Amino acid sequence: MRFHSRSPDATQAAAGLLAASLPGDGLLLVLSGPLGAGKTLFAKGLAEGLGVDPEAVTSPTFAICSEYDLADGRRLAHLDGYRLESAAELESAGFLDLLVTGTIILIEWGERFRDALPADRIEIQISRPDETPTHRRLDAVASGPTAARALAEWGSKLVGEIGRQPELPEEKDG
Repeated sequence: MRFHSRSPDATQAAAGLLAASLPGDGLLLVLSGPLGAGKTLFAKGLAEGLGVDPEAVTSPTFAICSEYDLADGRRLAHLDGYRLESAAELESAGFLDLLVTGTIILIEWGERFRDALPADRIEIQISRPDETPTHRRLDAVASGPTAARALAEWGSKLVGEIGRQPELPEEKDG
């Protein structure tokens, strides 16, 4: 799925709609993009959509992982893999302990560790499609059945709430 955001508010709103599309048992979300692309802004929108104060969400670059308890009993784990050099370091940071039912895991720079990640996930690439400083393009791909359902629901919500038609969802084998 591809979505064009014209402002930081639209990016945050899109992330909030993804939060409303996530299954109750959790899912892995991988955010990638260059420095300053809007990964942490997206994380704030996702957290807000899950009922977390977005001002409490910061990039966990030095902490590696920040966790937030959600009102519905689930948990949001926000990781940043920028400073990690290997999948072994990701594991040492406690990643495997997060892979439990009811945890939504959002990992920035997670594309660096694709082989160590569960296959059922949504990967979101955030980029700047043009010279306009506020525009972002979100390219999302689902791998696995749970991720595919969440991605399809997110696409429907984007059309209904934001009103711009995303391009058709894609499912990736794996």
